[in-house]
Amino acid sequence: MLQHRRERFHPFNTARIVNQALQQSRLMVGHNKELAARFDELPLSPRAGLLFPGDDAKVLTELDASEFPDELIAPDGTWHHVKTLMRDIPRLHTLPRFCLAPTTPSRYRIRREPHAHGLSTLEAVVSALQSIEPETTALDELLNTFDRMIDSQIKQGTTNWRENQRRRRGVPNVPRALTGDLTHIVVGYGEQEPGNHPNTKSDPPTQPRLMYWTAIRPVTGERFQCAIDSPAFQNEAFMQRLKLSPQEVCDRRSTADFTKRWNAFLRPNDRLVVLHLSLIHI
Repeated sequence: MLQHRRERFHPFNTARIVNQALQQSRLMVGHNKELAARFDELPLSPRAGLLFPGDDAKVLTELDASEFPDELIAPDGTWHHVKTLMRDIPRLHTLPRFCLAPTTPSRYRIRREPHAHGLSTLEAVVSALQSIEPETTALDELLNTFDRMIDSQIKQGTTNWRENQRRRRGVPNVPRALTGDLTHIVVGYGEQEPGNHPNTKSDPPTQPRLMYWTAIRPVTGERFQCAIDSPAFQNEAFMQRLKLSPQEVCDRRSTADFTKRWNAFLRPNDRLVVLHLSLIHI
């Protein structure tokens, strides 16, 4: 499964459930260009196929067993997100397409699909595998678990997690800390190493490290910039995305030196504002 990065922390992330439930599955998450680079390096079976509708897509329920793919690639996200994955990952267009022909609406009642027979990733994967592997009866248990999750969520009340957030006055998409007194505000932004997902579920996950950090005091204009030594600086595709200058890369520091410089830049009353909360913990 290739998951759009905005879907990663969605509370109703069904691709994550699939990945936890199925032994022979893998979930890849990241920025589209990063996903494209990683997917290009992924060895695929000569009989791999893409689970995605299209004019040339073959309906799985209409095929003989000899025509089934033995490896399925399933993009995950909203329809808009999936379209961007298809746009930005050229290798997907080299795979034969397979699709489903659902006769009933999705069970995913807590998230609206763009058309009557749109399915969640979990439902789509299970439906595909039921055609390819009819002997795998445990797939029904995965659907039953999915139904119980939906029922439990509906009992909690309203479920539209985007719309139920309390609205506040002010400029949209601007953190509240930036709409008041900026005297003690420091705005920071960082880049971490590209995700290194384990090849198998028994492999330990690798925690990506911070490799570049920049910050500014809006009131005074003081800036802090530091590249932090990392093997990721040898990743040519990733470096093209970062667009760091050769000088910035050459001036990279050790983690200890970066920590010392950053602590010297900060003041006791400073409040750090970042785009993603996860950056604070890197």
